[in-house]
Amino acid sequence: MEKILLLLLILLPILASVWVFPLRRRDRRYRNLFIRIVPAAELLLTLLLVLVWPDASLELPGVCGIGLHLQAGSLGSLLALVSAFLWAATGLNCPNYFAAAEGCNRFYLFWLMTLGALMGVFLAADFFTLFVFFEMMSMTSYVWVAQNETPEAIRAGQTYLAVAVIGGMALLAGLVLLQHLLGTLAFADLPAAVSALPAGKRGMLYAAGGLALAGFGAKAGMFPLHIWLPKAHPAAPAPASALLSGILTKSGVFGALILSRYLFWAEIPWNTVVLALGVVTMVLGAVLALFSIDLKRTLACSSMSQIGFILVGTAMQGFLSGENALAAWGTVLHMLNHSLVKLVLFVAAGVIYVGTHSLNLNEIRGWGRNKPVLKILFFIGGASIAGVPGFSGYVSKTLLHESIVEYIHLLEHAGADPGWFPMVERLFLIAGGLTAAYMTKLFVAIFVSSRAAGQRLPLQSYLSRGTLTALSCGASLLLLLGLTPNWTMEPLAQWASGFLMADPGHSVHYFSWVNLQGALISLGIGAAVYLLVVRMLLMERGPEGAVYQDRWPRRLDLEEAVYRPALSALAFAGALGARTAASLGDWLVMLGEKILFTKAPGIFVPKHDETFGTYDRKPRRFLLGETFSFDLMLTGCGLIVLLLYMLL
Repeated sequence: MEKILLLLLILLPILASVWVFPLRRRDRRYRNLFIRIVPAAELLLTLLLVLVWPDASLELPGVCGIGLHLQAGSLGSLLALVSAFLWAATGLNCPNYFAAAEGCNRFYLFWLMTLGALMGVFLAADFFTLFVFFEMMSMTSYVWVAQNETPEAIRAGQTYLAVAVIGGMALLAGLVLLQHLLGTLAFADLPAAVSALPAGKRGMLYAAGGLALAGFGAKAGMFPLHIWLPKAHPAAPAPASALLSGILTKSGVFGALILSRYLFWAEIPWNTVVLALGVVTMVLGAVLALFSIDLKRTLACSSMSQIGFILVGTAMQGFLSGENALAAWGTVLHMLNHSLVKLVLFVAAGVIYVGTHSLNLNEIRGWGRNKPVLKILFFIGGASIAGVPGFSGYVSKTLLHESIVEYIHLLEHAGADPGWFPMVERLFLIAGGLTAAYMTKLFVAIFVSSRAAGQRLPLQSYLSRGTLTALSCGASLLLLLGLTPNWTMEPLAQWASGFLMADPGHSVHYFSWVNLQGALISLGIGAAVYLLVVRMLLMERGPEGAVYQDRWPRRLDLEEAVYRPALSALAFAGALGARTAASLGDWLVMLGEKILFTKAPGIFVPKHDETFGTYDRKPRRFLLGETFSFDLMLTGCGLIVLLLYMLL
């Protein structure tokens, strides 16, 4: 029975997705009810798996050639449960958000397919299974980004797809190399295989791990592969943004956690790189969020920053080695907290967008002044992500901060130089302060400032029953977890961190003065940044009140400044090399003509730009079958056939 349940968790949403269009043709109400029932059923099945068959496993030999392997338990099951909950919550919100939208059937189709693929990612027992569902998830979620079909959405979709494809190829290359080195991709067998690896092959192991980390980091939004996050979220519908930010990024973090724990445990070079990337992601995301004047872009950059916090915890587990309970608990709980926070904040952002048809802070300013319910729910989400004591985010950030402090104390006790770890701690507190500053900026702009001119008053209730239920459930969990950490969050952390093989740890006094100090320092930094930077440098007084200014330099856009020019240069170099090779062939043919056909010249005609790759006497015209792009397409098809042959 448990094997059927594991398979059903993946297949149910995928198979159910094909019924979206027929139900819509019959009646919109049937479809709206359907997209609420399926995620709710998925949530109930996931709960059944966790409570009744926590260690269920399933093997599907021969599928994709190598076979797929699924395994429930610990962190994977927790993330699967969170995924089902987020889908069920956004399913309550979707009908109201898409009430006047066109093409939402397509969104629902890929929305359900992505749920099934994501379940496969979190329930995978080996890297190959994870890769299959990881790539499926990347392709199906692309439609979310391009859903609105505006120029911004299409461009953001291109960026998302490019990062997904390039990251997927890097991941595939890394996994092929890992299979060659270790002879296995099963998570449970990796530590022993790594221990048996000869010292001379450690360099290749790091190369494979680096490629895989690039693939997972691209999905997680890790610097410098974060470029899709700030652009995809503003372009995507709010329910999609809640899932992209809340749980799809965690699929990348999940892969990075497996690499760090099962392949490079206690490896100082690896953990140093992960820590450095985490710190840069954490601080840069917070800075980008502080400068943004777009509501959803701010929340997207915030997600990037919170992923940085999680990566810091991932690295600290390796540094602490046998005493890694605090880091493991903080990592797991911050993944959970961030998912719930972004559900609340992005669904609230969708409510604001439906009411104002804008995300610009200067246009939505003051819209929530007379909306106490939305104000309270948004405040709970903002306070939690800012680490205010009494809210769930405070607990996970306290654990992550204390893991850094604990490692510094261990180094000092051993008489070793703490190195750059005191700076890491300071940057951690500063990033927490920046989080408090940009969340204060959003809350004041939407719920405290005077109303912007020209806003439309809502003609009916601005919160539907489904949307209110989704927001209330998420906010209630944030409050419950934050107020009862020893009874709720610690048991969850102990269960989920079993996958990370963390030490048992001990109960933490979260509200003691020692632990409150870090949160109060960050909140103090946040208050200073808001008053001195936001109010004085990022705002100007206009005739109708304060005007928020976007002062982030456009030339610092990594995508426009580096990646797109680099890809264009690469394409130009490839075309130049191909044209040079083709011209060389032309000259050889012409030389042969001069030597062999001296009495009958003109038999061979060199290629022209208009018909690149052909020899004929046809008039100059563009023909699909006579272009270099067609040759590239055939090459791509050949590579796909080769890949299928290798798999099957």
